[in-house]
Amino acid sequence: MDTKVMQKLSYGLFVLTAKEGDKDNGCITNTAIQVTSEPNRISIAVNKGNYTHDMVLNTGVFNISILSEDARFDTFKHFGFQSGRDVDKAVGITYKRSSNGVIYLDSPEVNAFISGKVIQTVDLGTHTLFIADVTDGEVLNNTASATYAYYFANIKPKPEAASQESKKGWICTICGYIYEGDPLPDDFICPVCKHPASDFKKL
Repeated sequence: MDTKVMQKLSYGLFVLTAKEGDKDNGCITNTAIQVTSEPNRISIAVNKGNYTHDMVLNTGVFNISILSEDARFDTFKHFGFQSGRDVDKAVGITYKRSSNGVIYLDSPEVNAFISGKVIQTVDLGTHTLFIADVTDGEVLNNTASATYAYYFANIKPKPEAASQESKKGWICTICGYIYEGDPLPDDFICPVCKHPASDFKKL
């Protein structure tokens, strides 16, 4: 099976934020969807390896900042390519707090935010599915939401040809990290963006 077929599904990109104690944190997710309108509920699937996952699991509250087509790659790097266990992700960004006390991004890169209160969890193995009541939300601007396809076509930088020519091995199609060697282990995880070997292609 060609695993790249999953990139053809149409969905957005978001910054999931949470707060536990005095700690604010966030990560990139592409799995926030509305599941019912009456009552108004959404679901998010979060990798158990993410620090934000544990914060949502422990507190039951979160915000989703909906990234727009004005989002910069630096925002994806800030929230997606480093861990909140190692850095304070609330530093260097502009944010506000919603009524649930959790931050959301306050910049032209975000067109809306939604607050959620977890009512149910489902163990998916590597991820947890959180089903939540929508408790707050606001439209911030009318810029179109960034889809996964738009991110790959317009936001994510293309790997530089020179670096590909000078190195042999495999390249991560998500962030551009190059693994030098052959073969690529089946259980390899990108050290930068944490995506699996299935998201690499041979140079």
